[in-house]
Amino acid sequence: MRLDGRRESTNVDDRRGSGGVGGGMKLGLGGIVIVGLISLLMGGNPLEVLNMLGGMGGVEQTSTQTTEFTEEEQALATFSKQILAGTEDVWSAIFKQYGKTYVPPKMVLFTGAVQSGCGSATSSSGPFYCSGDQTVYLDLSFFSTMRKQFGADGDFAYAYVIAHEVGHHVQYLLGTLQQAHSQMSRVSQKESNQISVRLELQADFYAGVWAYNDNKMFGSLEAGDLDEGIAIASRIGDDYLQKQARGYTVPESFNHGTSAQRSRWLKKGFTTGDINQGDTFSPSYNSL
Repeated sequence: MRLDGRRESTNVDDRRGSGGVGGGMKLGLGGIVIVGLISLLMGGNPLEVLNMLGGMGGVEQTSTQTTEFTEEEQALATFSKQILAGTEDVWSAIFKQYGKTYVPPKMVLFTGAVQSGCGSATSSSGPFYCSGDQTVYLDLSFFSTMRKQFGADGDFAYAYVIAHEVGHHVQYLLGTLQQAHSQMSRVSQKESNQISVRLELQADFYAGVWAYNDNKMFGSLEAGDLDEGIAIASRIGDDYLQKQARGYTVPESFNHGTSAQRSRWLKKGFTTGDINQGDTFSPSYNSL
């Protein structure tokens, strides 16, 4: 990606090295939390977090305290702020087209553990969006996990992670996230999983919409960028991850979408750039 000279968002709370909070994930009823990709990379089930809103503990992890950052870490922090700024510019313009005002999310950069508006969490939760404080939470070490465990590397792959979480914020502003979560609490686990898939695929689509419009505004994309996004999308599909972890798949437990679905919806957003093309709730589940 071409980001030289791009502004950095000031809507960032850098808590790296502050020590965070101790203990495991304890996400409360303060808002809807949408967990990002790390639990998928680790073979976990992010939907379980939605069922932990009563405060059940997660994986215990000691908080890391760091006061000095490497050049790579600082570069990633700058990069993340630039990508967040890009989402602010793009979504503000899109909302304005429809007579709406985009209120951007805040981003918190943390190390090891963090206190959010939805409760406490550790890096094992990965990037996540909390509607309780309308904030995206990111431990930059997640990008190393992507690279080392899945060979998913490249600036656009990293940008996709941030844009996906911001996509959940867009869903929140449009009321989609609240409606979906309300439905999930009233149906069976299988049906809840399917609603979760619809949410995640739409967030993938919104990440693609952002990329299309960011490139239109700033000429930010380079050859191969979309391939980087497709590569990571295909490696975080439920089917791919379950095969890696278990050797077989359990489709009823899918909650983020298959590799083919995630790649397809990201690419659709990227090629159309049209938010109106991202309805993942009306089509039949099998046609997604």
